[in-house]
Amino acid sequence: MAKVANQPSLIPMPFLVIFFVFSIFFGFGITLSKAVSQTRYYKFEVEYMFWSPDCIENIVMGINGTFPGPPIRANVNDTVVVEVINNLSTEGVVIHWHGILQRGSPWADGTASISQCPINPGENFTYEFKVDKPGTYFYHGHFGMQRAAGLYGSLIVDLEEGKKEPFQYDEEINLLLSDWWHASVHEQEVGLKSNPMRWVGEPQTILINGTGQFNCTSLEKYNTSSEHCEWKDQCAPFVLKVEPNKTYRIRIASTTSLAALNFAISKKFHHFSFLFQNHTMLVVEADGNYVQQFVTSDIDIYSGESYSVLVTTNQSTTQNYWASIGVRGREPKTSPALLLFNYLPNSVAKLPISPPPEIPKWNDYDRSKNFTYRVLASAMNTTKPPPIFTRRISLLNTQNLMNGNFIKWAINNISLTLPSTPYLGAIKFGLNSTFNQTAPPETFPKNYNIKIPPPNPNTNTGNSVYRFRSGEIVDVILQNANALSNNTSEIHPWHLHGHDFWVLGYGEGKFSDEDETKLNLKNPPLKNTVVIFPFGWTAIRFVADNPGVWIFHCHIEPHLDMGMGVIFAEAVEKVREIPPYALACGRTATPQVVPIIPRPNPPGLDNPYYIIWIGLVIFLCVIGLCYVCLYRIRFNNLSWRPYLGISESQSNQIEFSDLSQSNPNPNPTHEEP
Repeated sequence: MAKVANQPSLIPMPFLVIFFVFSIFFGFGITLSKAVSQTRYYKFEVEYMFWSPDCIENIVMGINGTFPGPPIRANVNDTVVVEVINNLSTEGVVIHWHGILQRGSPWADGTASISQCPINPGENFTYEFKVDKPGTYFYHGHFGMQRAAGLYGSLIVDLEEGKKEPFQYDEEINLLLSDWWHASVHEQEVGLKSNPMRWVGEPQTILINGTGQFNCTSLEKYNTSSEHCEWKDQCAPFVLKVEPNKTYRIRIASTTSLAALNFAISKKFHHFSFLFQNHTMLVVEADGNYVQQFVTSDIDIYSGESYSVLVTTNQSTTQNYWASIGVRGREPKTSPALLLFNYLPNSVAKLPISPPPEIPKWNDYDRSKNFTYRVLASAMNTTKPPPIFTRRISLLNTQNLMNGNFIKWAINNISLTLPSTPYLGAIKFGLNSTFNQTAPPETFPKNYNIKIPPPNPNTNTGNSVYRFRSGEIVDVILQNANALSNNTSEIHPWHLHGHDFWVLGYGEGKFSDEDETKLNLKNPPLKNTVVIFPFGWTAIRFVADNPGVWIFHCHIEPHLDMGMGVIFAEAVEKVREIPPYALACGRTATPQVVPIIPRPNPPGLDNPYYIIWIGLVIFLCVIGLCYVCLYRIRFNNLSWRPYLGISESQSNQIEFSDLSQSNPNPNPTHEEP
């Protein structure tokens, strides 16, 4: 008897099986990727404590009893949660996560009066943000001049598990560079606001991972006239224990308050050049972005910048070698910091046969520019700048006077002062009276002479905001100029929060129409911090695609304290979730303003692939259910007829009756001859 149940199904079984298998594997892959992403929890207790960074005991701002603060390490797509407890007795605190874009979490940027209120003494605040790209970053205080007090630490983001960098190395070394004063940060701040101003002066010491030597860089072995130094454990030269013939990735980040630095490893010394050659550095990363790799003997690094370089220990294995870190761009009154490459198994006590490498002349700007201009985007950086801008802002950097006496830094003749109500909450909730609603100037007079002191040195303080539409393509021309003194123009490293930007070019003098044709749209590097050289200009481009309020400022701590910054606001109406404790000050602390309490999304709903997978699984389940029902009803009648009150004999009668009507063979029980 021919059985209807053996007829082909409407949906072939192999096809359905393939779809179910595909669904399982696709879903497993996404679930696995979600499982790999982790939440990294940290607890930071901020406090003042006694410490001897350079063998001179002083008061530093530490975290959990250490200086610098504990390192943070995470993988791409991890969530970092940091509970900050303010154990300071008389001042607030915030922490900025330098280089982290804070997409979806602008309230966690860690900028007092911009993204949040300061954390009051005895209170705590929880930062939660996602790290979405690998790189070398750091964190630091962003309230007053707390970075200069020592509030900083390293933050490294590795690739996702299973992925590899586009360059090879055996081991990794992390260096966090900073400068250090013996005068307290409070004394420095009071001096900047005094009449007459008392400048902070040059730092006493350059620190490497929180250690340095005061007045003893020139060792007796190489300079018999130098003062004898007693190295103690906490302030001995920083030692890197390395093995011969290995390649090391050295991550270098600068959180200096003032100094631009040069990092150099042992160069040839004319008396001993026959014994060894230079160590060289292969530059592979800048500010968390891959760059065209190039070889150099030393690098310039400005406050807020970070680099990764590859160094191969291919020199004589019987020797140790010096690296030195000295001041650039300012007449140095600070001794270089020392770092010892200890080639194992040599003893640390075995001093190198040559002195530390000499730092290039502090005002050799051509050398500095030659290095900076070599930093270009790697071919792996597929993100190209938009070909044209929709808005251009020119920012004139000047040193000015306020009320005829107080020295300030100003941008387009406005010296930034921050309001008591954070901009993020004020703009979100329409509290227009909390800051100046007049749009700040987007350019400066065309006839301004940048080569001489400002003819009218007086400036105004202000807190107005540059507002951008979502997706607007913004060019910023940073224009340097003469300060109050004749023939004086300083280096300024500018850092933008919430964005990486393309560095389109640098130039001499005042930016002109002719310079427009020289901008690099082919392979400009992506960075978050960029230098502007004396009497020159720097052009950057970014896309206003990160809703929030972001500060763009000189990363020199005293310059920002004296007003050298501007505020960018973009699509703040799209910011959905602001924790109420971020805005519990100023006008946003009133009962009339109720910030949205963040509610965590269900697991995976922030991943579009996860949503697609869920939809596909639901669709296939519906198809499968329909198939099973159709199969049971149409081709396996015996299984469902009892539920309709039909007996087995009646079922047989119905089955054979149906077959006799549909079968053309009058004798279906006999086979064809």
